[in-house]
Amino acid sequence: MGIVLINPDAPTLEQTLESAVIVSCADLMTDPTSGLLHFECAFAPDNSIDYLKLWFSATRGQWRLACAYWTASSAFHDKGIHFENGFRSDQFSENLEFIMQHQNTFSPSVNRGRTSLLKIQEPSVAESEAATELLKLAFGRANAIIAPPTLGDATLAIP
Repeated sequence: MGIVLINPDAPTLEQTLESAVIVSCADLMTDPTSGLLHFECAFAPDNSIDYLKLWFSATRGQWRLACAYWTASSAFHDKGIHFENGFRSDQFSENLEFIMQHQNTFSPSVNRGRTSLLKIQEPSVAESEAATELLKLAFGRANAIIAPPTLGDATLAIP
């Protein structure tokens, strides 16, 4: 694993989402010493994210839904983030909400038009630090685009 930026000034939406998961791994993994997080997102026709789901597995072949984020309500779900199966992370929730509300400020994903899948293992210290730096860069860039500097930066839930 590891985050490699194509353009260090413009993290992609997927890199930013992956980083949000990595910095929240301790909250999201019930056993932080082992397990996998499986990140799934589907793109709408306008290339924005339609929904994303985060799954956790501590045992090979057994996946539990940790959370889902829907960009629109339907008869089956409400809009926004919904944690399942006892999972919860305020840090991830805050970061994800910011990313989803401002996804057009990040570089487009290379996987537009299809479902994207990422598997994330417990990150090393270096990977966590790189993810934190990427989030700072991405959120700083997004804040510069969405608001004049005099209005201040959005509050980030980065450690």
